Amino acid sequence: MTRWERGSRRLYGVMLLLAVVVLLADQLTKWWAVSALSDNERITVIPSLIHFRLLYNAGAAFSMGTGATWVFTLTAAAAVIGILYIARRLASAGWALVLGALLGGAMSHLGDRLFREPGPARGRVVDFIDYGPFVGNVADIALACGCVTLMLFSLRGVELAKAPDKESDRVPGV
Repeated sequence: MTRWERGSRRLYGVMLLLAVVVLLADQLTKWWAVSALSDNERITVIPSLIHFRLLYNAGAAFSMGTGATWVFTLTAAAAVIGILYIARRLASAGWALVLGALLGGAMSHLGDRLFREPGPARGRVVDFIDYGPFVGNVADIALACGCVTLMLFSLRGVELAKAPDKESDRVPGV
C-alpha cells in the first residue's frame, strides 16, 4: 500500500467518523424533541430569532413536495451511495469534512424516511429548530454547511480526489 493510499484511507475514516457524529447528534436531538416538545408548543431559545417547535416534514425544504416522499427517500439513498463512492480517493482533509457532513445529514434523513411514520419510504423528517422562515434540524445544518463549503471548494479548485496511480492499481504478477 502506497503512502498516498494510507492517507486516503485515513481521510475516508475521518469522513466516516464525522458522518457518524452528525447522524448521532441529529437522531439524539430529534429523540429529545419528540419526547420533550408537544404539538404547537413553542419554546424561545433566542428571542425573535430561534425557537424550538416540533414538526414532522413529509416534504423537502419549506415542506415542498409533501406528496413525493418516496422521491426524497431515493434521493437520500443515492446521495449516500454517491458520497461513499466518490470519497474512496479523497485527497484533502477539507473534502473529508465536507463529505462527512453531507453523508451524515443524508444518512439521518434517509433513516427518517425509512423508519418513521407513516412507513418505509414515506417517513417524515423530524424538524424542531425554528429559524422563522423555516424549521429544521441538526442534519439540515450539516447539509447546508456542507453544500456551501462544497461550492466554495469547487470554485477555488480544491482537489477532491486523486486520480488512480496506474502503477499501484496493477494486479501483482500481471
